[in-house]
Amino acid sequence: MSGYKLTYFPVTALGEPIRWMMSYLDIKFEDYRFEREQWPSIKPTTPFGQVPVLEIDGKSVWQSVAISRYFGKKADLAGKDEWESLMIDVIVDTFTDFRLAVGKWFYESDEATKKKLEKPLLETTVPFYLEKFDSTIKENGGFLANGKLSWGDIYFVATSGYINHMLGFNMSDKYENIKALCEKVAAIPKIKEWIDKRPAGI
Repeated sequence: MSGYKLTYFPVTALGEPIRWMMSYLDIKFEDYRFEREQWPSIKPTTPFGQVPVLEIDGKSVWQSVAISRYFGKKADLAGKDEWESLMIDVIVDTFTDFRLAVGKWFYESDEATKKKLEKPLLETTVPFYLEKFDSTIKENGGFLANGKLSWGDIYFVATSGYINHMLGFNMSDKYENIKALCEKVAAIPKIKEWIDKRPAGI
C-alpha cells in the first residue's frame, strides 16, 4: 500500500491543490503542518530548501504544479492528447505568473517599495488577469481549458483562497465565470469532504 505524506506550512496556499488532488483521488495522506518558527530546522531537510514536499513511499518530490499534474494524470484530468495537456499547462503557468505578481507585493518587507507596487498591481495587473481568466472560463464552457474539468481547474480554485487572503478581497466577486468555477470545483464530493474536515485557517 502506498504511503503519502505532505509537508507544508499550516496554510492552504501551494499545499492545498495537492491536498485537493489527493482527496479527489480518494488517496489517504498524512497532512504534516509545521509552524513558521520550525522552518529554519526543517528547511535543510528538504531537497531544495522549499515546501510543499510530498513523500510517496519514502521518496520526496516537490513543486506544487508538477505534483498536481502528476495526480491529474492519475485522475484522467490531464487532457486526452498532447494538445489538451498543453492547454492546461498554459493556463496554469499563466495563473502562476499572476500568483507571483501578487506574492511579490504581499511579501515585500520594505513598506515604501510595497506602497509603490500596490497601485499598478491592484489597478492594472489584477484586473487584467482576472478579466482574462473570466473570459477564458466562459469560452471553455465553464472551465479553464478544453471545455471540461481538468487538474488545472482544481489547482486554480484550490490556490485562489490564499490569493484572496493576500489581496484582501475575493477575486471572484466581480467575475461571474470565476465564481461559478470556484463553486463547481469546491462542490465536487471528495473535495467538499476535504474542505469540510480540513483544519481551520487561511
